Amino acid sequence: MNIVFVEPSFPRNQRRFVHALTSVGATVIGVGETPEDWLEPDVRDALAAYYRVDNVTDTHQLDAAVRWAQSQMWIDALESTVESHLMAAAQVREWRGIPGTSLRTTWLCRDKPSMKEALRAAGVPTAASTAADSPAAVRRFARHVGYPLILKPRSGAGAQDTVKVTSDTELEQALYIFGDAESIAVEEFVEGHEGFYDTITVGGEVAHDWITHYYPNVLEGMRNRWISPQFVTTNRIDDSPRYAEVRELGRRVNEVLGITTSATHMEWFFGPKGLRFSEIGCRPPGVGCWDLYSAANDVDVYREWAHTIVHGTVERALSRAYSAGLVALRPDHDGRIRGYSGIEEIVDRHGEWIIDVHFPEPGTPTQGVEAGFMANAYVRMRHPDYDVLRGMLDDVGQTVHVYAG
Repeated sequence: MNIVFVEPSFPRNQRRFVHALTSVGATVIGVGETPEDWLEPDVRDALAAYYRVDNVTDTHQLDAAVRWAQSQMWIDALESTVESHLMAAAQVREWRGIPGTSLRTTWLCRDKPSMKEALRAAGVPTAASTAADSPAAVRRFARHVGYPLILKPRSGAGAQDTVKVTSDTELEQALYIFGDAESIAVEEFVEGHEGFYDTITVGGEVAHDWITHYYPNVLEGMRNRWISPQFVTTNRIDDSPRYAEVRELGRRVNEVLGITTSATHMEWFFGPKGLRFSEIGCRPPGVGCWDLYSAANDVDVYREWAHTIVHGTVERALSRAYSAGLVALRPDHDGRIRGYSGIEEIVDRHGEWIIDVHFPEPGTPTQGVEAGFMANAYVRMRHPDYDVLRGMLDDVGQTVHVYAG
């Protein structure tokens, strides 16, 4: 099978997808913004050909690259795994007659108000929401639904640029921040515990799936420096009626949105109003989730994904042997890393369960806490017992300190 893959070298984990595709027998043609002679050898050696463009999200440039590839060989698939690349890839698939996730499905997975409108019409429980094209429309929605509300870009990913408002004053401040945005997504704030449901779906059927929890919820974790936030994937997914409800919600969302063969990443809340859908992307999750899933299940999830693209089926079953999680460690100030304390104690207590660690060298510039779970230091761990793992991650967050200035 001959596959065009969008942006094979950046971000860095993109090479994992390329190597997975070649490992299961695909011929991969890369399209990216990096000059070919700047590609690292392991990436260049994995590609049968490479076409450079100035901007992979420019549909006409991507289309030119794919037309060139089609002039060289038959192209069976055009794959992209980065949120901002999805729409361009879907449009070019449609223009070039290449099978894959449709333009309609990609749009619904990108545009939050349209996504939720389609799902509500199909009976999927979700928060009230709207696409507001003026401050007056936002204010009308606030009067109708009440506070708190969430404001976010229509096509953003995760908690990026997301604002929670609880009063008219905070709403006006948020509207000033969004400035001249032509349209923003506004939705009811759903109280409850937050998690995500990820799948590898083949022909519309879920072939592999994972349920992961946030501690605390994302907005709180990304706004408070003193918190060492975690996300933890459970190996109890087959044992709980609540998890069965989440899995059925995910299956229904995939069905309504027309997802066929793709990785998916769905956010959900569970609280006083029951289980509620939040949003979905027809792509792999970010922040190294597939690394955790691989460590927890004794498989290479990247290869499993590639096997579905090339052979139409997953290769191996998931063991569910471990739960696995990440705890983010924030510097006490912004600036440059000065050092750490507590690492030796953690290794002594939990070393056998540590998957890997990331402690930037002293002198490394820090990133703001809003930059995400992997922005600064972090530790990833696994354990057969979910509750024991939670305790170990808490211990890491309380024991390890990152100093900066």
